[in-house]
Amino acid sequence: MADWHLYIIRTAGNTLYTGVTTDVNRRFTEHCSGGPRCARSLRGRGPLELVFSQAVGNRSRALRLEWYVKRWPRRYKDELISGHRGLEL
Repeated sequence: MADWHLYIIRTAGNTLYTGVTTDVNRRFTEHCSGGPRCARSLRGRGPLELVFSQAVGNRSRALRLEWYVKRWPRRYKDELISGHRGLEL
């Protein structure tokens, strides 16, 4: 069974997008392509930069962490990206 990852992408406008996947490189490539598999909120916002990725276990835990991190204030996300905050539930 593949590990799930939580990832954060920074757009050219300095906004952050959080998502989960089993293959971070493939998913990031899909987002960068701007094609049909790209998240709608990222289309036309490039260049994109993958700024954080961490294996988080199974799909259920990944989705819970994604929900949790998306509700964090920007300061907490920046701390996570810089390594000054951990991912705990």
